[in-house]
Amino acid sequence: MNGAVAAFILFVAFCTAVITGIFSLAGGLILMGALALMLPVSAAFVTHGFIQIIANGWRAILHRTHIRWSSIGYYAAGSVLAGAGVALVALTPSKPLLYLMLGLVSFIVWLPKNILRLDAQIPAHGFVAGLSVTGLNLAAGVAGPLLDIFFVKTALTRHQIVATKAATQVFSHLAKILVYGAPLLKLGGPGMPPWWLFAAAAPLSIVGTVLGGRLLDRLTDVSFIAWTKRIIAVIGAVYLVQAARLCFFS
Repeated sequence: MNGAVAAFILFVAFCTAVITGIFSLAGGLILMGALALMLPVSAAFVTHGFIQIIANGWRAILHRTHIRWSSIGYYAAGSVLAGAGVALVALTPSKPLLYLMLGLVSFIVWLPKNILRLDAQIPAHGFVAGLSVTGLNLAAGVAGPLLDIFFVKTALTRHQIVATKAATQVFSHLAKILVYGAPLLKLGGPGMPPWWLFAAAAPLSIVGTVLGGRLLDRLTDVSFIAWTKRIIAVIGAVYLVQAARLCFFS
């Protein structure tokens, strides 16, 4: 891996940690798309998983007093089941299909709020969230917009939403590392970045997460939701264009 590619990945890791620290999603979408530009799909999935575990894990620690722990256990159970199922299939999407799924996933946030009455605080819904979100994460690399549906009907504040979603996403990204990382056997395997890049990305993700958390304090709950939808829509449109370009012009 040359220096320019490594610098690009580290820069994107920092910027997306800031974005995710503010909105609890969008950053993961941007990071997945950027990594897929530079790396093979399997390596991009594993790299994304490592960076996002650091960012989400630190965000969960940062906002730990706001986490709704009652939702975490059921989510984890669904996540384990999804990981086991996808591991048995052992199917890695092509890059055009990956960008298509990333684009379609982005527009989940625009579904009418009343189309699905889901609440992550309800045990059965928490389990379904873990199963479906982790399953989509393993197929498309990210699933933040789908996870968001399970928090639309909750009475949680923006800080509780960010903290609880960060804790649940640790399980989804861990599943991604285990499912796609196992065939690569070790860091430095086919297409994988060198170990030092992960070491450098860790503090950048933590600093970005802290900065994003401070910016979150300046938003209102209304502006938090509005800006999230706008950003996701732009990202989704870009990915759909990229999917079309890869399918028809390459």
